[in-house]
Amino acid sequence: MTKALLIIDLQNAILSGKGTADRQPHIDAALNETVTRLSALKESARSAGVLVVLVQHDGGEEHRLAVGTPGWAFREEIAPAQGDAVVHKKSCDSFFGTDLAERLEERSVTHLVIGGCMSEFCVDTTVRRAVSLGYDVTLIADGHTTADSGALLFPAIVAHHNHTLDGFDAGRAKVEVRPLPK
Repeated sequence: MTKALLIIDLQNAILSGKGTADRQPHIDAALNETVTRLSALKESARSAGVLVVLVQHDGGEEHRLAVGTPGWAFREEIAPAQGDAVVHKKSCDSFFGTDLAERLEERSVTHLVIGGCMSEFCVDTTVRRAVSLGYDVTLIADGHTTADSGALLFPAIVAHHNHTLDGFDAGRAKVEVRPLPK
């Protein structure tokens, strides 16, 4: 089993303006904590010779992640290092319209460890698609986050996806949801 670490959409403006004035500081704090955890995991993976793949959403002109803007850039803590693969996408699915599958196949990857943003969109879609393509997936329970959505606060959305995706399978491939070791 060859693993790769897949970090999705940890870009400067990924959650900017997604919360109300009183909730945005909580959303930002959770994002900062998630970025810190994933940055440490990224360095551990690189030290162990594990492929690190950074997925970057390429938004249109009016999007908060518009290509070439400061909001589109990766968070400094996650910025690509030599040897990291960068995949550009335009949809929630990190495989759709990208060369992600080919890059993973080149390295004989069979297992993805996944974290990033946003839990109910790009993380969920990519996890499900990966399993459907035959990859085993470890979703990092405390390595993905999102913003509030209507009456649902972000901790409930994250918890829901951790619960829903744990054990999700397609054929032999499955998802295991695990927190990072303390």
